[in-house]
Amino acid sequence: MRDVVEIGLGKTAQRGYHLDDIAIVPSRRTRDVDDVSTSWQLDAYPFGIPCVGHPSDATMSPASAVRLGQLGGLGVLNVEGLWTRYENPTKVLDELASLDEEARATKRLQEVYAEPIRPDLIAERVRELRAGGGTVAVRVSPQHTLALAPVILDAGVDILVIQGTIVSAEHVSTTDEPLNLKEFIADLDLPVIVGGCTDYKTALHLMRTGAAGVIVGIGGDEWSTTESVLGIRVPMASAIADAAAARRDYLDETGGRYVHLIADGDIQTSGDIAKAIGCGADAVMLGEPLSLCEEAPAGGAWWHSAASHPSLPRGAFEVAGEPLGSMEELLFGPADEADGQLNLFGGLRRAMAKCGYRDLKEFQKVGLVLDR
Repeated sequence: MRDVVEIGLGKTAQRGYHLDDIAIVPSRRTRDVDDVSTSWQLDAYPFGIPCVGHPSDATMSPASAVRLGQLGGLGVLNVEGLWTRYENPTKVLDELASLDEEARATKRLQEVYAEPIRPDLIAERVRELRAGGGTVAVRVSPQHTLALAPVILDAGVDILVIQGTIVSAEHVSTTDEPLNLKEFIADLDLPVIVGGCTDYKTALHLMRTGAAGVIVGIGGDEWSTTESVLGIRVPMASAIADAAAARRDYLDETGGRYVHLIADGDIQTSGDIAKAIGCGADAVMLGEPLSLCEEAPAGGAWWHSAASHPSLPRGAFEVAGEPLGSMEELLFGPADEADGQLNLFGGLRRAMAKCGYRDLKEFQKVGLVLDR
């Protein structure tokens, strides 16, 4: 049981830990790095690296999603983004990439995302993803799932991602018909990933909906303003470990149904990836790190999906900088700086080898130490 701290008379808070608060402990064994596997599989779909592209228009276009798939990851396109609002959003993306620190970037984001979503473009983008080969995955928000799902499903995707800042299995509304995740997923014949979530109970309830994967975290990074706007901050090491505990209980409850955990937040370097896997994640969702590659459609600028919300934006706009290299270099190196931002999954492989683990499932058992 984690520490519970009294923060005032009659009010307590549970202590939580961020990835920066922990470190990996090597075991008595080391292993040759060439004998280490970073592959994993979600339902029928295998992947060479535990990398899921965060569905921000800053990083995921049809072309960059396909490229990530070619490199072994899973690219996820946002069907509520610019690619389904504009026939050719290149000019809009170029404009956003050119904004400087003096620009009212949030207001401009709200303006460009005010364009309505076009169902015909959803179908067209899915066709583009399909033509690129690999696994086709798209993201939709819980609020728009019922309205957009028929178009998405008719277009023929492989994996559906239902993602919001916080997603629960028990949404209550007195004004709208809420999405019943359990009934919705039961009617589908494709795997569904849902999230984000931040604690044990929510993770367990999302697993009970029949989801194939659960997103842990809210995409928190230095550009996220969810804490400033909503007061919500997620200590990712604790959140992942809590969700992994929920998975163990769900495995016992169902007699062996495994739900994959995808960590989304506080992940910038190869060391962060290794620690997220060590806490129990099966994969990580990369956002800002992918904005630093040459294939990023916004030319190095970065914003979260929630940064363009029409009434309550949650996310600052990062002005475009120089790319660090190609997507392949970002993921597999070689690195010419010693800060862990390049060769992300080469770094993960090396961490696994230094600790003597053969694959990701084994590495989830690695020892951890609290060092802050």
